[in-house]
Amino acid sequence: MATAHRTTAGLRVVAVFEAAKGAIVLVAGFGLLTTVHEGLAQAIDGLVQHLHLNPANGYPHVFIDLMRQASQAPPRLLAAGALVYAALRLAEGYGLWHQRQWAAWYSVATGGVYVPIELYELARGFSTLKLAALLLNVGVVAYMGYALRVSRQRQRGATGSMSRSTAPD
Repeated sequence: MATAHRTTAGLRVVAVFEAAKGAIVLVAGFGLLTTVHEGLAQAIDGLVQHLHLNPANGYPHVFIDLMRQASQAPPRLLAAGALVYAALRLAEGYGLWHQRQWAAWYSVATGGVYVPIELYELARGFSTLKLAALLLNVGVVAYMGYALRVSRQRQRGATGSMSRSTAPD
């Protein structure tokens, strides 16, 4: 029973983390609709610096490049992309909070996709932030794998005990 409580608490921590990522991107997406060309790149640069993100890292760098090219791409298209990303992260957070197995699998898959990118970025140049991002992501993926394994064991245990108790003597 203690394992179930710890698993639930861990899932909720990851759920809040994923939902927060979605909320940040959602706010940035709405900001795209209201911010016009010139101040856009400065605003994003300020946000990246405020959050102590490494602009050379893949994630912020991609967003900064997109923001700088906002005059070439329709801001509404960028905002729509941000909305889709935010919706997926918020749905993942909801699913993890409510211990949905699909959300755990989604978290493992999407988190696992970033590991090779983070390894590549770390190989290009070491920084504490890059290492922390890699370790955090690997930790989340490993934890979600653990939570899936515990969930499977619980299901097998429940099925096994039910079949033993209803089996004829």
